[in-house]
Amino acid sequence: MAESYLIIGGSSDIALHLVSQLCEAGHHVTVLARDESRVSSLKEKGVNVMIGDGLVESDVLAAIEAAKQYGDGGIAGAAHLIGSILLKPPHALKLEDFESVIRTNLTSAFLSLSLISKSMLRTGGGRLVFTSSVAGSLGLVNHEAIAAAKGGIEAMVRAAAATYAQRKIRVNAVAPGLTETRLGATILKSDAMREAAVSKIPMNRINEPSEIATAINWLLTGAPDNFTGQVLNLDGGMANVRN
Repeated sequence: MAESYLIIGGSSDIALHLVSQLCEAGHHVTVLARDESRVSSLKEKGVNVMIGDGLVESDVLAAIEAAKQYGDGGIAGAAHLIGSILLKPPHALKLEDFESVIRTNLTSAFLSLSLISKSMLRTGGGRLVFTSSVAGSLGLVNHEAIAAAKGGIEAMVRAAAATYAQRKIRVNAVAPGLTETRLGATILKSDAMREAAVSKIPMNRINEPSEIATAINWLLTGAPDNFTGQVLNLDGGMANVRN
């Protein structure tokens, strides 16, 4: 049965793969994105494209309302895929830059959680998926800012899963390791940097964005009803395996 899904941060590499997967399954998809050039072609697939900022409440509310119209008044699931990365040691990191990372990653995630859960409570529930990182649970050099943001997301997901467990809202997250995306490219600027990064991964390879999208798709559409408050580590074993 076709259902309505909302993607906040729809211009990311992972989001574009996720949108394709949901559309191929016959679902209705609404995306909120800032970069119109990255998502304009999605209209040809029947995607409802909303241009706006995931940190602006009115933009998120407009996207929610648009997705509800596709879904007979409700949203089956939503994924938050807004992120940034900044790798600097604390002594070289300005407070405003740290706060920017928190705002982009964690504050935007909370705004989506707050507004979308309110909508889902009115329509009988739904599924929410957020994006963490391997840095959210594993100490990595120069990752203090992103670790604080993503660790906050993981804690928020667990708390929200408890809050809404009896209200039929399932809240989970994915925690990718290094992935072949525009964000990942900042860490893969040279062959030496790529080799050093891969050497830390037990499977000796970097994630493909389609793999992360597949996991999010499963959480949105295929995971058991009792699957909530979980963080899926998609990192080639980096967080839990030693090679």
